[in-house]
Amino acid sequence: MKDLIHIDGLNLYYDTHHALKNISMDLPEKTVTAFIGPSGCGKSTLLRTLNRMNDMIPGVRVEGQVMLNGSDIYSNEIEVETLRKRVGMVFQQPNPFPKSIYDNVAYGPRLHGVTHKKELDELVEQSLVHAALWDEVKDVLKKSAMSLSGGQQQRLCIARALAVQPDVLLMDEATSALDPISTLKIEELVKELHHKYTIVMVTHNMHQAARVSGKTVFFLNGEVVEAADTETLFSTPQDSRTEDYISGRFG
Repeated sequence: MKDLIHIDGLNLYYDTHHALKNISMDLPEKTVTAFIGPSGCGKSTLLRTLNRMNDMIPGVRVEGQVMLNGSDIYSNEIEVETLRKRVGMVFQQPNPFPKSIYDNVAYGPRLHGVTHKKELDELVEQSLVHAALWDEVKDVLKKSAMSLSGGQQQRLCIARALAVQPDVLLMDEATSALDPISTLKIEELVKELHHKYTIVMVTHNMHQAARVSGKTVFFLNGEVVEAADTETLFSTPQDSRTEDYISGRFG
């Protein structure tokens, strides 16, 4: 299995606060990798370094390398807009635009120069199918996205991210604001999507990590404590801190 993302000696500082400490890891393509660990341990910060979302925060400094398919995403030659087309993101709270369902999904392709209606129609349908939402909205595409339920809105945000045909999909606690039925739908969706996309997800829910991911990384105080295939990490953790966390002794 090929590694799509290679992280080497990554350190991140918020002014003087050392938030990520010497992170090195490989993220395999077409696999779901879950980041777990207690609040404030650095997992969402690392997720946001993968599409340079942290660039927007004043006083952030990044050292080390993040390679995406052999290219250093922090080099001066990389355009951040192009990077974010290749590395899509879905956030904790559904954040659809106050536009129609159709225009939400078509937004990214239009931004990147797709104007032909037939091509847009096909992209919108394909993205909604991939996000397991097409059957629910195909007759109301002109309706406001704000009229959808929370779970539907989150799947719409996934469709919006998929519409620009990314290589990687980042999911930052993408189900934590949803009810159990919507959560299950998104988990089923993630299991389907990893055949086509590389998915990296932050989750507080260890059962979710165990259910949907192929690889799990455990963070503590800005460091990677342990990274392994999910079954191994949960059944035979190598570090006592991992064992304490997954058995509920802290966190």
